[in-house]
Amino acid sequence: MRLCFLVEEHYRSDGMPLDVARQLTVWGHRVDVLRPGDSLMAISEAVRAGSHDAWVLKTVSGGPGLTLLEAAAAVGLTTVNDVRSIRGVRDKALAAVIARTRGLPVPVTYAAARWERLAEIPAAEYPLVVKPADGSSGRAVHLVAHPEELLALGPALAGEGLLIAQPYVPNSGTDLKVYCVDGELFATERSSPLHPGQGVRERQVPLPAEVARIAAQVGEVFGLDLYGVDVLLGPDGPVVVDVNDFPSFRQVPDAVARVARAVLRLARSGTAVSVPGVVEAGVVKAGVVEAGALEPGVGEPGSLVPGLGAYGRLGAAL
Repeated sequence: MRLCFLVEEHYRSDGMPLDVARQLTVWGHRVDVLRPGDSLMAISEAVRAGSHDAWVLKTVSGGPGLTLLEAAAAVGLTTVNDVRSIRGVRDKALAAVIARTRGLPVPVTYAAARWERLAEIPAAEYPLVVKPADGSSGRAVHLVAHPEELLALGPALAGEGLLIAQPYVPNSGTDLKVYCVDGELFATERSSPLHPGQGVRERQVPLPAEVARIAAQVGEVFGLDLYGVDVLLGPDGPVVVDVNDFPSFRQVPDAVARVARAVLRLARSGTAVSVPGVVEAGVVKAGVVEAGALEPGVGEPGSLVPGLGAYGRLGAAL
């Protein structure tokens, strides 16, 4: 198969997805790597050529890679994940509306284009978690204890664009990150970025049935196949505080091979249909309907794409 990986500079040294790209080349597939944040692109020629079976995105929110992925989807090319699903979770204000409307447990979410407007949130809602609607990788996430602290934080928020604020969910200081890889769910425990002093060792942990049900529902609601869900175990039960497309998959057993196989299946099928999750014999399944073999195939040798000099074959490009 022929695949194009769009990788932002922020992830230049990240094992995910570059290790996945390397694994695919070992299996005999052609992988071209494009860094949209540091490239001159003949974008119209690249997507018109249709020379790839699928396009895979690993980018920061608001990065140029999403535009290129949307261009590929607009002319009928396969994207991993579906580009409409990615857009749905990249905008955290939009994601909160979709999630709450579909019955997912998410906090009440306020949004404001100017940080000063957040001062109108009732004092009873504090403490608040405030972050950019297009944030990623924990960037500019603030725990605001009281209205006076918000005023002091104002200058740091001024250049962040649309902001969202949610009432803080009391918790132990430990986040539960649930990863979905082609229908299988894995849970990882780690220190919350809001409580960095907890010193919790990141490790895989058993996945509670209620959290598994919610995580599977996230995939169904947003139409995602490769994703991560940040869950807090609050006093009233699990609460979803973030959803990420194509996360790090840290602590997932055989993550590189699992993700590589998922990419191949999605590329072959073109689409994937999500169904409600089930638990069978201790293995949690999010229920992605199979549409192709998981075994690695053999593709054509790597080559550069005409009209897009920013491409490089894997190995030369990394």
